[in-house]
Amino acid sequence: MVLKFPNLASQRYRDLVTTDVDFLGDLDPDDPRQASAQIAAKLRAAILTRRLAPGDKLPSQPEIAARYGVARETVKRALEALRAERLIVSRQGSGAFVRAQTQRAVELRPHIEAAFDRPHVTVDFAGFSGETLRNALAEVLDKVRVGRLAPETIAVRVLVSDMSVPMAVPARAETQSDDVAVRERAERITRRAVDGILDQVAELGDLGLVRSTTAEVRMHRAASLFKLYIINGEEVFFGFYPVVERAVPIKGEPTAIYDLMGKDVPLFHYAVSDDEASHGTQFVESSRAWFDSVWSTIAYRYEA
Repeated sequence: MVLKFPNLASQRYRDLVTTDVDFLGDLDPDDPRQASAQIAAKLRAAILTRRLAPGDKLPSQPEIAARYGVARETVKRALEALRAERLIVSRQGSGAFVRAQTQRAVELRPHIEAAFDRPHVTVDFAGFSGETLRNALAEVLDKVRVGRLAPETIAVRVLVSDMSVPMAVPARAETQSDDVAVRERAERITRRAVDGILDQVAELGDLGLVRSTTAEVRMHRAASLFKLYIINGEEVFFGFYPVVERAVPIKGEPTAIYDLMGKDVPLFHYAVSDDEASHGTQFVESSRAWFDSVWSTIAYRYEA
């Protein structure tokens, strides 16, 4: 990739604006992504890590263009991507601003990727099976393997329901009661997910790509009706599992069950701010306290 300064941006102008946007970092000439995608990723990370807080104004298009030595059209494409993700809003004559995200449904993966841009990463999850977390981590950890992300430490804790004991859900729909075969199916799904998380994280440590990696899973005997992610102790993503009736194969026969649906569940984002009394700060603190209380009392070690 060859990066040039546009004619409209002289070196002197670039020097004048560089100080204000140094936090955005530099483009990677070895990154196969287009410059617009790289710029969008830099701005996204700044927003998701709250370097740019809700309501903050983004650097202007000429400033960003001069910072990276690209044309303004490239910057416009980057901003369009962030606008489509509902991370920013544009105000005519005023520029682009970070959209308030506190109680809007959000996608998890970009936030996890932004978290892995830090030297020390912690992820706590509580929920049904951990499938969504496994899939989100897989993409991000692939970037660690190829050197595009380089955290020094990774610590993951997972709390899931123990499907070896009776649960309210999943259950057989016809009788609205516990069924061993239904739970065995759920247990297989859970084991695939949590074993995948354990293996993915451990591999990075075994290969020496990350200085310290820990991943631990604990189980409990309560049915999980919501999912909770706590990222770096500063961000929380919370969503409810809807209970739905659907047919699944049980011992080769289609069987109607009441099941918890986690895929595509809307997640709501809360983050710590400078205001200790803010809704986001209080929600994060309460979530951390809840997780630690379950982890240290009724939860027990998962046996792989």
